[in-house]
Amino acid sequence: MKRVMPPLNALRAFEAAGRLGSFKEAAAELHVTHGAVSQQIRALEEWLGAALFERHNRRVVLTAAASVYLAQITPLFESLAQATGHYGIPAPISHSLSLNAPSTFALRWLVPKLASFRKAHPDIALKIDTSNEPLESLKDAYDIVIRGGPDTFYGYSMRPFLHEERLPVCSPALLQRIELHEPADLRRHTLLHTSSLPRLWPDWLAQARMGELQPAATVTLDHFYLTLQAAVDGMGVAMGPTALIADDLAAGRLVAPFEGPRLPSRSYCTYVRDEGAEQPRIALFLEWIEHEGAHATRSTRKDFP
Repeated sequence: MKRVMPPLNALRAFEAAGRLGSFKEAAAELHVTHGAVSQQIRALEEWLGAALFERHNRRVVLTAAASVYLAQITPLFESLAQATGHYGIPAPISHSLSLNAPSTFALRWLVPKLASFRKAHPDIALKIDTSNEPLESLKDAYDIVIRGGPDTFYGYSMRPFLHEERLPVCSPALLQRIELHEPADLRRHTLLHTSSLPRLWPDWLAQARMGELQPAATVTLDHFYLTLQAAVDGMGVAMGPTALIADDLAAGRLVAPFEGPRLPSRSYCTYVRDEGAEQPRIALFLEWIEHEGAHATRSTRKDFP
């Protein structure tokens, strides 16, 4: 009797998307594009004559019938992988790792340090998205989310790994043009603001007892990394986070004209879903980033006692 079999590539895409709860994560696991996963699932839906997912804007949810179908086929894929391993060919294991981090942190701290992780773990395929959305507002599921904290979210474990403070910084070339010896000298300078962090300068000036100070000019940019780059380029004085400007200070691209005051800041923390915390690839990354964070925190405290 002839077997009735669905298209196997489409079935594989459905199983991965259903198990992971995300077309994006399924694409990463299968090493194909998001569009390829969507196309394969549409092909399977046409073959079955029924929808497998309910689509809600950027989210997808299994239908009731598809949940039953997934529960039946997932053990078959696992059995196939085991049988292949018994035959003598190791079954491929997913080594992908997806992260979501704030854009300024990713640009100025995470990405410059990733070479050491890649060297130690070349088999782990990293996928990094940047966003400043609150964790609970993210549309896609990630293995690790990096945000400020410490905060508590149901279903997530949280671990702080990097601490920082914020203080005024500028380029050495700017100081050659306009002197800046004490906070009162900021009257002659341009203050660089970030629209998403409007309280940085007012709070610092208040701590410096210069709350009524009127600068020569202000420039507001919509991303923190743009504000810091403007400071490097000599446009004005910015409020710099010590962890993210350490390399610029060491290289002489930025200087801190005052010893204080320094504004306290929230720590950087990793947030991992409870069910994923023990996965080896996630544990390896957490161990690495906590080591890097501890080293950076010690170095920052040494530079700014």
